[in-house]
Amino acid sequence: MGNMRKFSDRIPAPLIFVGSGLSQYSGAAIATVWLFNLMSPTTVAWWRITIAAVILVLIRRPFHRNLTWRQVAAATVLGIFIATMNMTFYQAISRIPLGTCVSIEFVGPVVVALFRGRGWGTRIAAILAGVGVASISGIGLDISTSAARIGLAFSIAAGFCWAGYIVVGQKLAAAGHGQDALAMGLFIAAILTVPLVGLSEIAKGWQSGWILFCCIAVGVLCTALPFPLEQVALRRLGPDIFSLLACLMPAISELVTMIALRHLPNVGEIVGLLCISLAVAFAQYRPGMLHRESTPNN
Repeated sequence: MGNMRKFSDRIPAPLIFVGSGLSQYSGAAIATVWLFNLMSPTTVAWWRITIAAVILVLIRRPFHRNLTWRQVAAATVLGIFIATMNMTFYQAISRIPLGTCVSIEFVGPVVVALFRGRGWGTRIAAILAGVGVASISGIGLDISTSAARIGLAFSIAAGFCWAGYIVVGQKLAAAGHGQDALAMGLFIAAILTVPLVGLSEIAKGWQSGWILFCCIAVGVLCTALPFPLEQVALRRLGPDIFSLLACLMPAISELVTMIALRHLPNVGEIVGLLCISLAVAFAQYRPGMLHRESTPNN
């Protein structure tokens, strides 16, 4: 485990985010294409959470750790943030395009970067990222339809849940309990949300081997694989820099959307992505950030 941790500490944070983003949005594309017409988005999100929880609990065995009640409570809050974020996000992408939804969702991380950042440089970069998000969502989304308005509301809700995940997750990761808290939190959240989803809806995941395979793929690609990678980044970076590096995600989601869903970005989306890339570059080349990234928390 120590060798794996030393190896992960040598991987640049942007590379971690690229891999995490490709994994997450590939799983979202699978959900959009094959699962949303068979079960509700909330049910798909529950299967995503549950599959990931089972995998991570088997790997980490968090219930055998000597965690305090406060740490267990924090893990539960983390799991609830993730569950709510996933369910609102899937409700959103069932109504509006994936790339547009991801861009709007960034209202949460940008707010974290804006209010938790240190110095004017981080704040300027956060504002620039916010301009990029506004450009993508403002031109790329037609809010004249009820479906688009509901999708917009779910995207914003998912963004604020994402902000909560960043803040709570960073504190747990900095304390050295990120991976265990993630596994425990997801497991608890999966149990707590069963009444919300309903057993009859959950049973739809067992209708055929193909549906179950897609549910497992979504759980692995969207949560079990990328979230531990994000915990590695959260352990090394503060919530402000994490949020700004996460602004790479809209570009990655657009790439997946173009390939898997055959949606080409418009002018507003391209301009927005350029603004976000500039914000990320601006933040990356600040000396304070480089020093923090090269000195991981133990």
